[in-house]
Formats: sequence, C-alpha cells, structure tokens
Amino acid sequence: MTEYVFKFPVEPVAQMRPRFTRRPYVHAYDPVKAKQYKRTLAEQARDCFANQAGYYVAAPPVTGPIKLQLRFYRPIQKSVSKVEHARRLSGVHRPIVKPDLDNYIKSTLDALTGVLWADDNAIIKLEAEKFYSDQPRVEIVMEVEDDDDED
Repeated sequence: MTEYVFKFPVEPVAQMRPRFTRRPYVHAYDPVKAKQYKRTLAEQARDCFANQAGYYVAAPPVTGPIKLQLRFYRPIQKSVSKVEHARRLSGVHRPIVKPDLDNYIKSTLDALTGVLWADDNAIIKLEAEKFYSDQPRVEIVMEVEDDDDED
C-alpha cells in the first residue's frame, strides 16, 4: 500500500449546476468559479504528486484500487462573534450549511481525474468531512494498493 498526503491551499468550491449556451450550438459548461477551482486544484495536484512520486515531470495517474480521505476546510463567516469563531475553529461547530458535502466531493474528484488517478471508478473507499478554518484548504490522503498486494 502506497500512501500520498496532499494539502492544497485553495478554498473548496462545490460542483454547481452546468450552464448552457446555444451559440454556435447547444452545449453545457461549468460556471467560472467551479472551472477556476478545478484548474487550480489540478495544477497544484500535478506538481505535488510528481514531487511525492519522485518524478521531475508530471507523474502518471495511478490505476489501482484507491482509498480516499477528503477534508474540506471552508472559511469562517466574518459576521460571527469571537466566541462562535473560536467554536468553529476548535471543531465544536461544524459546517451544516450549504454547499453540500457531496457537491464538494464531485468537483474535487472531477478536477483530479486524469491527474492523481486515471479514472474515478478506481476509488473503492471514500471518506469525506467538512470543517471551518481561517486557512481554507483541501486535504487529501490517497492510499493506492500496490500490484504485489493482490491475493
């Protein structure tokens, strides 16, 4: 089993509904904020993965079974009191507001498909949580089963 740990200093963005245009033909596209998040996360992951995997250039995406742990740290609203701010930082109060956790997962998996893993159908286990933080970020622990681990 090979484990990779990534910490990306980017504010998580949930997958939004696609937008549509009719010119020159009907097609769907991601809203700007989601598109920018996916691009930034993919670039940071490409660099980080190459360093951890020991490559000087982009490392090839993994293809074996993958276990993922995702942690999304969203910013604390400025309108909360100091006491509430401290509660959110300590983890006593966790984000139970929109956006939904599954939308964070979807945008992140979409961004990292083809970068960290060849296809997200290789993910056999997924754990995800969302937290508040003064430093918004996305943390990922990826465990990949090695070829010699197979029975």
